[in-house]
Amino acid sequence: MEDNTLEKKFSKFIIAVSIIIPVVVAILFGVKLKDFGVEVEPLSFLPPIYATTNGITAVVLVWAVLAIKKGNQKLHERLMTFAIALSVAFLVMYVAYHMTSDSTKYGGEGALRYVYFFILITHILLSIAIIPLVLITYVRALAQRFDRHRKIAKITFPLWLYVAVTGVVVYLMISPYYAH
Repeated sequence: MEDNTLEKKFSKFIIAVSIIIPVVVAILFGVKLKDFGVEVEPLSFLPPIYATTNGITAVVLVWAVLAIKKGNQKLHERLMTFAIALSVAFLVMYVAYHMTSDSTKYGGEGALRYVYFFILITHILLSIAIIPLVLITYVRALAQRFDRHRKIAKITFPLWLYVAVTGVVVYLMISPYYAH
């Protein structure tokens, strides 16, 4: 299969996933299992776990970039695959938490409140934008189109790192307001 054909083969998949994931997450965010008669204990233990998952993702992303800079392509590939798996695990836990628990309102005041909402909004918007960027970057590597892979990776990496780090920051800022 020609390298460019692999990119074309996955383009519709990338578009579909990039639309479906944010839409499904938005819908499921508002769905509570109890509204459908499913009695489930709130999964209130998940936020620190998925925040830690975000933190690990950030570390793995930096490690992966260091690996490729040292010429270790195999380690880079494994770490990037692991970072994607961590992001999927985060998403599953995040949705599960919100389907079983009421949303927590941020209780901070003053300038910190504006900082929190700026970080939260940019985190959410970039977490949506990062989906196609990660998938395109990954497919270009699979297709061995490393020139094109490097170009988009220079955009994908800092944005993905920002999303991972701000996920932890958002958790740390809102954690005092979780119901205990």
